[in-house]
Amino acid sequence: MKILIAILFGAAGVLGASQSLAAATPAAKAAYHQARDAAAAEYALARARCKSLAGNPNAVCEAEAKAQRVRADEEATAFYKNTLKAYTTSRLRIASATFELDKVKCAALAGNERDVCVKQAKATLIAAHADAKADKKAIEARANARDDKRDADYAVAKERCDAFSGVQKDNCVSAAKAQFSQ
Repeated sequence: MKILIAILFGAAGVLGASQSLAAATPAAKAAYHQARDAAAAEYALARARCKSLAGNPNAVCEAEAKAQRVRADEEATAFYKNTLKAYTTSRLRIASATFELDKVKCAALAGNERDVCVKQAKATLIAAHADAKADKKAIEARANARDDKRDADYAVAKERCDAFSGVQKDNCVSAAKAQFSQ
């Protein structure tokens, strides 16, 4: 599993470098499918190891295998899509899979210990969901602020161009558009 994670982080670097068009490349698609296939194979091996166990240890083992598969699949999907929405969705699904694992672990307990364990698992899930959503909003806010600043700087540059006339003004406006990507 550690090798798979290392491969995924390596793929993330490659995908991040190729920016938003990464999903369209055949190499990115192949890396995505390879990561998902590796996750499926690892999941099958983990479930096979669980067969020798019985009762709650078996359930915990299978829940751990499923949580690891969800993590690998979601990370591969997020790296492949390379969008804020994909990363946020990935974090939410991983948190939910971890919650399911925690609930299975709590099943081995009894009484108040079990109640506390389930409440703690639920609190961890809520915190993870809140963090993912807050991070998404913060990233969107920074992007909006960056766009607003760029628009304001463009307006200033364009205003400076009003001091010129004719071809010189046209060149100034063109340079401002190029500088501020308008």
